[in-house]
Amino acid sequence: MANLRRGKTKATLESSIDSALLAVEIYNKPRTTFRSEAFVALMVMAWTRLLHAYFNNSTGDRYYYKKKGRYELIDGERRAWELGTCIKKYGKLSVPVEKNLQFFVMLRNKIEHRHIDKREVDALIFGECQALLYNYENLLIALFGHRYALNEALVYSLQFSHLRTPRQQQANKSALSKDLADIVEYVEKYRTSLDEDTYNAQEYSIKLIQIPKISNTNRADAAIEFVKWDELSPEDRAAYDQIVVIVKDKRVTVSAANVKRLKPNTVVERVNEHLGRVALTTNLHVTLYKVFRIRPPNGADDPFETNTEFCLFDETHSDYVYQDAWVEFLVHFLQTSGLTPAQLRLSERSGESLDIDQHRA
Repeated sequence: MANLRRGKTKATLESSIDSALLAVEIYNKPRTTFRSEAFVALMVMAWTRLLHAYFNNSTGDRYYYKKKGRYELIDGERRAWELGTCIKKYGKLSVPVEKNLQFFVMLRNKIEHRHIDKREVDALIFGECQALLYNYENLLIALFGHRYALNEALVYSLQFSHLRTPRQQQANKSALSKDLADIVEYVEKYRTSLDEDTYNAQEYSIKLIQIPKISNTNRADAAIEFVKWDELSPEDRAAYDQIVVIVKDKRVTVSAANVKRLKPNTVVERVNEHLGRVALTTNLHVTLYKVFRIRPPNGADDPFETNTEFCLFDETHSDYVYQDAWVEFLVHFLQTSGLTPAQLRLSERSGESLDIDQHRA
């Protein structure tokens, strides 16, 4: 292990640690919408600089690309090895750790030029994110000692309700936009390409089951405990496997499209059925989706810019379909808002919008 003094190795290592800490800070901010993109970019940078620090300390200033004996330059600066090259040159990472890193290198390239402010991505890749951070700290300690341990983790997001609706549980499985659908497809294909041992390794993805502790626990116990699989007894592993069987989602593949997606006339019918009267017409429905801005106008440059909680663009048929949540919202709004159709149409004509969050149940 290195005993670092001031110099390029220490400066590079410190910038690596700063990048990792900033990644965790951003990820754990409760209102962050750029969470996954920022975390991935900063952690890739942290890993790259960690390996640069290792190369600089072990072999000197040699982690730069050369062509015909001369350094390659970018804007007058020598071009340093990217993370993919650093992984190959280091050559000592386990297969699950390497696969986890490769997952994020390719994911960063996919999200770099996209805007996906969707929490569904955060939930989808949480396990890989946590493993990426654990692996980083493990290698940091192995290369430079325990004094550099971060003792940081990605915390659970606190929930305002302990009740999870079926719509919320389904959210991270929905193809909510073209960009998001591409990301989800990439994640699923990458995971499918892994062998069982790699996919099940904690170094590739931390997999958690959340079970409330309701027995007579010590009041000094931590609210959340992380148990290492390798340290469990055979009896505990068997109990864990039994729990997995109980809670595992049953996955059924069917040939279908737009399941549970609603056409506008179906939305109108269901709202009126709930209310027991004709309170919503097709024309009023158009006014409402405009004033609440849940979808762009016809002919918009980007038809996918919808409020995906309520509305999705159907690329195959070039039209819009609606979610059950939109029906629920409209029923509550028409029951409680006190706004008349005439007032709503006046807002539509004047280009005014209504804050959807102020009218939620």
